[in-house]
Amino acid sequence: MAQYEVTLAGFGGQGIMTAGQLLAYSGMAEGRKVVWLPSYGPEMRGGTAYCTVVVSPDRIGSPIINNPTCCCVFNRPSFDKFAPRVRPGGLLLVNSSLIDVESDRTDITQLLVPANDMAMKAGNPKAANIVILGALIGASEVLSYKVVEKTMKEKLGGKKDLLPSNIKLLREGYNLARKELGKKEKV
Repeated sequence: MAQYEVTLAGFGGQGIMTAGQLLAYSGMAEGRKVVWLPSYGPEMRGGTAYCTVVVSPDRIGSPIINNPTCCCVFNRPSFDKFAPRVRPGGLLLVNSSLIDVESDRTDITQLLVPANDMAMKAGNPKAANIVILGALIGASEVLSYKVVEKTMKEKLGGKKDLLPSNIKLLREGYNLARKELGKKEKV
C-alpha cells in the first residue's frame, strides 16, 4: 500500500492522541515507516486537539499533512475545520453521536460512526476513539486488524478491566465499517 495519511481530531480528552499512537505503533509492528505528530497546547483544555499519522512502506518526506487520505472527526468544530481538507478520493469518518451534519462532498467516501453511542452501550464511555480506530482500519485496510488488536493489548494491557471492552469496541467499529462499505471480511 502507498503512503497513507490520517488526521484525527476532536476535543482534548477524547483519546485522539491515544488513537493516533495506536495507529502509529501498529504501523511499526507491520514493518512500515510511520510518523505521529501531535498538536498540543490549549487544545488539552477542551479545544480542538488533533494529531496526524503517516504510514508508508517507504521513507516519509514530511510529517506535515495538508490534505489527508483520511480524516477522523470526533466533534463538530473538528468536522468544520478538517472535513474540507480530505483529498479527493479520500475517507471521512464522522462521529455521528456528536456531529449532526454530513459533508456534502461527492468526491470522498463518508462513513458515519455512532462512536460515543457504541462506547456507552458497551459500558466504556471513554472508548469512542477505539470505535473510530476500528472503523478506520475496517474502511481503509491500511493495516491488519489483527496487528492493531495485538498492539492495543500490548499498549493498553495495563488497564486489564477495560481491555476486553476495548477489544470488543475495536471489532465493532471495524465490522461496522466493513458492513457500511459492502466489504465481506469481518472479524
